[in-house]
Amino acid sequence: MNNTSHQYDSVIGTCRTLFINKMTDYGSAWRILRLPSLTDQIFIKAQRIRSLQENGVRKVDEDETGEFIGIINYSIMALVQLELGVADQPDLNVEKATELYDAKVALTKELMEAKNHDYGEAWREMRVSSLTDLILQKLLRVKQIEDNKGKTLVSEGIDANYQDMLNYSVFALILMGFAK
Repeated sequence: MNNTSHQYDSVIGTCRTLFINKMTDYGSAWRILRLPSLTDQIFIKAQRIRSLQENGVRKVDEDETGEFIGIINYSIMALVQLELGVADQPDLNVEKATELYDAKVALTKELMEAKNHDYGEAWREMRVSSLTDLILQKLLRVKQIEDNKGKTLVSEGIDANYQDMLNYSVFALILMGFAK
């Protein structure tokens, strides 16, 4: 588990640096995005990953790595939006956005560690393509919950699904040898 924790932090460190750099370039323009828009952004990235996995040919010079990083960062943005609500204008500076980012990562990593304990790191025996499919399944669940105005009868909420997508993306990057 120590190795997983270190690898997790390595992946998140790269994602966090990109998030901060984009915050510096663009500010918190993402704060105006409603949850379905963030869900759709994640969906586009997951669909592209699946397409690359199935076709093996790409016409844009970006591989799966960047798409998984995008899923991680968009999932964190969605978790922030769930907490703060949607803003009419960019309203976060880099420091506050990074603080919120770190808080969401800490909660999500804690969830990963609890599940890893219970499941015995079964994800290490999985294929990256299976993790992609699980992300797409979670996205379809989130879309259904959004269509139901956030109401569920017996299912976990939207936040848990975003956390799972984030963790599955970290796992995929670890399996792809991205973590140091």
